[in-house]
Amino acid sequence: MKLSKNQRRIKRKYRIRKKIRGTAEMPRLVVFRSNRHIYAQIVDDTAARTLVACSTHNLDDSTGLDSTVAQSVGAKLAEKATDKNISPVVFDRNGYYYHGRVKALADAARAGGLKF
Repeated sequence: MKLSKNQRRIKRKYRIRKKIRGTAEMPRLVVFRSNRHIYAQIVDDTAARTLVACSTHNLDDSTGLDSTVAQSVGAKLAEKATDKNISPVVFDRNGYYYHGRVKALADAARAGGLKF
């Protein structure tokens, strides 16, 4: 049986999540991308709480190239995280390949002050 693209991503996601766990000292930065939008949130898995979240819905100007919009989401997320004194995080790419929008968001978050 041939798996769909999304089913393969879900398998990768569970393989990754076996090893990655967010704590209060080092929460998990999760990325989700749909066809139109990109979402990122910082999660403390021990308390099951979302500490900081940002997406293209929260941006004033979410038009333009997808990678530039993802960069602005990463920068906004890093700004919100530094306001809450969150700097070291564990990056969870959620089964997506580290390329394109996911990479642009991660690079912008690093430039904004998050360490991973």
